Amino acid sequence: MLPKVNDTLFIQVASSDDAEAQAVYKSRVADEDADSLFIEIPIHEPSGKLKKLYLGDELSIHLINQEGVKHYFNSHVIGYRDDILRLVRIRKPEPGSMTRIQRRSFLRVPAELELAVSIRGQHRFIGLTDDVGGGGISFLCDGSKPVDSGIELECWLLIPFRNGVVEHAFFKGEVIRVQKLESGRKQAMLKFTTISEPDRQKIIRCCFEKQLEFRK
Repeated sequence: MLPKVNDTLFIQVASSDDAEAQAVYKSRVADEDADSLFIEIPIHEPSGKLKKLYLGDELSIHLINQEGVKHYFNSHVIGYRDDILRLVRIRKPEPGSMTRIQRRSFLRVPAELELAVSIRGQHRFIGLTDDVGGGGISFLCDGSKPVDSGIELECWLLIPFRNGVVEHAFFKGEVIRVQKLESGRKQAMLKFTTISEPDRQKIIRCCFEKQLEFRK
């Protein structure tokens, strides 16, 4: 059951803020092409507020068929189109990718980015990311560094974009798991606990650009 023009969509937007991530917005499919859906700006019906969507925003979407069954798919914002109303362009789900089970997850893409890490303001070192996403990262560091499960890190991520601009994103994160590699290095999986929305958008944009590179 793929979405079609005039279908109503119920949308959740990936966010580091739990309340925002749980909010459900309503939209309508206004148009489509071979690869995309063009949707109206989503509205939060309880408050009546419109939800501004940014390039690269990750979306968990469901629609309800005539039998009342919810069908879920994940998508992301890939552009905009100015019509009578401004429309948001999102990636159309692949045939067979929709499910009756909700699968909300942040997009993770492989990426080697430089990461400056601070542990309680005392231990500082440079690591290299293994993958990055809107909800967290994994990174590699020297095996002697005091990185253990459960601790909180302060991090500054260096993000080079395709247009040549280099940005930094600051966040705090909790180490979820640490694995010792055969090389003697550590691989740490980290979940964001504090991150500003602009810095989260930088990371999501980076993921979006990396994904385009993989597709090409």
